[in-house]
Amino acid sequence: MHLHILGICGTFMGGLAALAREAGHRVTGCDAGVYPPMSDQLRALGIDLIEGYSADQMALRPDVWVIGNVVSRARLADGTPRYPLMEAILESGDRYTSGPQWLAEHVLHGRHVLAVAGTHGKTTTTSMLAWVLEQAGLQPGFLVGGVPLDFGVSARLGAAPGPRAPFVIEADEYDTAFFDKRSKFLHYRPRTAVLNNLEFDHADIFDDLAAIERQFHHLVRTVPASGRLVVNGLEESLARVLHQGCWSEVRSFGAAVSDFQAEGEPHDFEVRVGGQAAGRVRWALAGLHNQLNALAAMAAAEHVGVPPAQAAEALCSFRNVRRRLEVVGRAGGVTVYDDFAHHPTAIRTTVDGLRRRIGDARILAVFEPRSNTMKLGTMAAQLPWSLEQADLAFCHAGGLGWDPAQALAPMAGRAQVARDIDQLLAQVVAAARPGDHVLCMSNGGFGGIHHRLLRSLGPGEPAPPQA
Repeated sequence: MHLHILGICGTFMGGLAALAREAGHRVTGCDAGVYPPMSDQLRALGIDLIEGYSADQMALRPDVWVIGNVVSRARLADGTPRYPLMEAILESGDRYTSGPQWLAEHVLHGRHVLAVAGTHGKTTTTSMLAWVLEQAGLQPGFLVGGVPLDFGVSARLGAAPGPRAPFVIEADEYDTAFFDKRSKFLHYRPRTAVLNNLEFDHADIFDDLAAIERQFHHLVRTVPASGRLVVNGLEESLARVLHQGCWSEVRSFGAAVSDFQAEGEPHDFEVRVGGQAAGRVRWALAGLHNQLNALAAMAAAEHVGVPPAQAAEALCSFRNVRRRLEVVGRAGGVTVYDDFAHHPTAIRTTVDGLRRRIGDARILAVFEPRSNTMKLGTMAAQLPWSLEQADLAFCHAGGLGWDPAQALAPMAGRAQVARDIDQLLAQVVAAARPGDHVLCMSNGGFGGIHHRLLRSLGPGEPAPPQA
C-alpha cells in the first residue's frame, strides 16, 4: 500500500510514517516549515518529503491519503485555499483517512494497547513505559511524540501482533482531523490507560476544562472491565472524570493514600506499593514531575506482568527523551539547553527541574509562546508564575496578538521581550556570563536559536552524552 501523509513532520504523523514503512508500505509525505528531530528521522528512513501542499502531488496517486490535523479548509487573504492538495483530494473523491484511524485499523487492532494521556508528561511517561517493557523482554511496539534516547526512534512495531503483544502510545486529547473533531485518543481502544494529569489547554478547540474532562471520560468509557486505569491521585480534575462513571480497575499514584507512592528526592526515591517497599529508582532525571511519571509508568507496566521492583530497576537506566532538558552544548562557560515546554505549568516544572539540578547558578529562561493556546494569550497571566525560579527571562513576541511585555510586567527588570529571533539572540548574549545556564523552551524549532547562541557566546565544546 502507498500512503501519502499530509503533515508528515508532526511528531505523531512522523511516527505513524515510520510504523507504516516498517510494516512494508510505501510512504511519502508533505509538510511546511519542517525541523528536526522528525525531519532527520524521516530522511534516515528513506521517506521522501515534499515541501508544501501543492495540488500537483495528486500525480503520486497513493492508495490512501492520510490527513494530519494541521490540515484544514482554511483560506488565505486572497481567497485561495491554504491547503490546495486537500481541496484536490476532496474534489477527486479519493480515499482519505486520519492518522489515528489508520493507526487503529492497521497497527493497534489485536494488540494490548497501553495509552498515556495527560496535559503534561505524555512523551516522557510513554518513553519510560516502553523502556520498562523493553527491559522486561516484552518487545513493545510504541509511538512517542518525541525521540527517546534509549531507542533512537519515535516509533516501532515491536513484537508480532497478538492479544499479549504490548503497544505503548502517547494518547493526545487534541482533535483528530478537520473532518473528525473527536480527541485522537478515542481511536486507540486501550486496555491500560494512564491519566497522568489534566488542566486547561488547547484553547483553540476547547472552551473550558469541563470540555476536556468530557473527552477524557470518553476515553475511560473505552477501557474494558478487565483493563486498568492508572490515575494521578493529586488531580481533582481526574477525580471529576472518574466520578462520571468508571467500569475498570483503578490504580492511583502520587497522593499520600495512593496505591503507588514515592519517598525521597526525585533523583533518588523508594517506590512503595500498597504501603510496602517495592523498589528504588536512582537516575539522572530531575523534577517532581518525573518522579510522578515514573510511578505512572510502573503502575501501567504492572498490568502487563512487570513487577514494580523490576520496573524500578529498569528506570535507573532510562535516559529521557530528546528536547527534555537536553544539553545542546557549552560555549564561553555558558550551558545551553533545549526543552519542549510551552504551557505555563510545563515551563514552571522544567525551570524547577533545572534549578534542582544546578543549585544557585543563574538560569536564563528563553521561550516563545508558540502553541495555539499561548498565541491566543489565554494563559499569559500565568507566565510570571511559571518563570519564578528563573533569574532572567527572554520572550520571543513574534506572531502574538497580545502584549507579552504587559504580561511579564510583574517580573520588572528580570524580563525582556524581543520582536524577532535576532533581537532575542542579542539580548541573551548581552546578558549571559560564564557559569550561566540558558534554557530555551519551545514546541517548535525556535529559529535554530540554540546553535546560534552557541556560536555567538564564544569558544565551545560539544554537548556531553545524555546520562
